[in-house]
Amino acid sequence: QVRPVESGGGLVQAGGSLRLSCAASGRTFRRYAMGWFRQAPGKEREFVATISLSGGSTDYSDSVKGRFTISRDNAKNTVYLQMNSLKSEDTAVYYCAADLNPFGSSEWDEYDYWGQGTQVTVSS
Repeated sequence: QVRPVESGGGLVQAGGSLRLSCAASGRTFRRYAMGWFRQAPGKEREFVATISLSGGSTDYSDSVKGRFTISRDNAKNTVYLQMNSLKSEDTAVYYCAADLNPFGSSEWDEYDYWGQGTQVTVSS
């Protein structure tokens, strides 16, 4: 199993950038596709991005496509989410999750392990 731990959240002005990191303990990290989800107050958890276990395949929600980039470094057991051109509507708690499906998924209930989340606040 893996235990994801997110970091890198914070307060940023609209138009700015942040990079989130998710370090996953366990020697089986490279067996999991990884995903990022987010949840704003009063809203349902929302898919952001996913990356296959090899890193060769990625997918994004329409709301972040072209602004966010997901990547992974299997040697460091870490997945990243580079967020550029941030908007106030990106404000949410961001969660990292691990999926045994090698290609990942946009469905949150298909993920097996979740981190505790990191807060991202974008001021307008």
